[in-house]
Amino acid sequence: MQLVVLGLNHKTAPVEVREWFAFSEDQIKQGLKHRHEHEDIQECVILSTCNRSEVYAVVDDGCDACQVVKDFLRRITRKALCGEEYLFYYTGPECIRHLFRVSSSLDSLVVGEGQILSQVKKAYLIARDNASTSTVLNTLFHRAIATGKKVRSKTRIAYSAVSISYAAVELAKKVLGDLSRADVLILGAGEMSELTARHLVDNGVKAVFVSNRNYERAVQLADKFHGTAVPFENFMDCAVNADIIITSTGAPHYIVRAWDVAHLMPRRQGRPVLFIDIAVPRDVEPEVEAIAGVSLYNIDALEAVVEANLQGRAQEARAAEAIVEEELAELVEKFRYLVFRPTLAGLTDKAEQMRQRELKRALAKLPGLPPEERKVMENMSRMLIRKLLRDPIVTITAVAGTGKEHYYLEAVRALFKLEEAGEVEDRGRKIGNRHAR
Repeated sequence: MQLVVLGLNHKTAPVEVREWFAFSEDQIKQGLKHRHEHEDIQECVILSTCNRSEVYAVVDDGCDACQVVKDFLRRITRKALCGEEYLFYYTGPECIRHLFRVSSSLDSLVVGEGQILSQVKKAYLIARDNASTSTVLNTLFHRAIATGKKVRSKTRIAYSAVSISYAAVELAKKVLGDLSRADVLILGAGEMSELTARHLVDNGVKAVFVSNRNYERAVQLADKFHGTAVPFENFMDCAVNADIIITSTGAPHYIVRAWDVAHLMPRRQGRPVLFIDIAVPRDVEPEVEAIAGVSLYNIDALEAVVEANLQGRAQEARAAEAIVEEELAELVEKFRYLVFRPTLAGLTDKAEQMRQRELKRALAKLPGLPPEERKVMENMSRMLIRKLLRDPIVTITAVAGTGKEHYYLEAVRALFKLEEAGEVEDRGRKIGNRHAR
């Protein structure tokens, strides 16, 4: 068994490459449904956000795990797999460490942002609900989510938390200065749009306009901030008076074309406009940037703003990294001992069944035995089993992570005729041994 992750993120790939791998929830569910067509993949979770797309998988030994997951990724995209040079690939403990850092927001564009933990949880639940996880990934993601929560509660990494939406507003302030006289048009009514609107209102913008394909959602969001909803087909008319246009829709194609903006600018009578495109895939056609009077920033342009807001988090990030390493060591140790659970459970279950059977036979021959004496026999039989198994259990546990564990497990299964060799044992053993090396 091989535990692996294959993916890309804002550190390894520019936005135009990340767009290629941005998966909708429906695409993820469809991909998971076809997982069984890839016989070497035993378990799988797909995490896709605006800044990363990652496939976590448990893959059979004896195969090229990296190539197997690439083939699976190609199946999800339904296209030739371009941009392979931007992909990263981690196995075993490095895979675990990566996920822990992701869930703790240490690998985010905005270190300390709060959205990624809920996104990791959602990705895991989708995979679990589609029967794509089992012991290893269930254990891994439960611990990853717990680690993310622990980092947020034990450190101040999320203090004065920033996000992509916060960075977008900071960029607007840097370009325009005082926002109190600015009219803002927000395209999209999702979570990112709401966060952006909240930051804008906190910074005193004059007016907020919201446009979305679903007009009712635009109305709901606009009402939260005493703004105005705009029918989606009319948003370019509203753009005539907007100083800032922030886009964050889930559209798979450009919704703001260069041709439209070129015709918009004469209507603005020389007033410049700032576009901030925080959507992946991008909402604004890149050629818009070449139009006179237009400033265009996409999600990659926010990195400098983010860095300026994260200087004070360096010490908290180090504390968070220490927590990640502690949790990593504990989980790898758990995986090492996971190897013994099926065998030891089978051994104790078999012993308990024999104890109960023989005790029942003995008590049947002593029908007049008083309850207190029956209890003495019950306790005596239980203690005999416990003491008999103690040394084998201690001995097996002591060889965890060594080259001898396989022989001890095989010997116990053979001696006690425990015929079901635990598949989980193989998984735990290999993860633990790789960490030990």
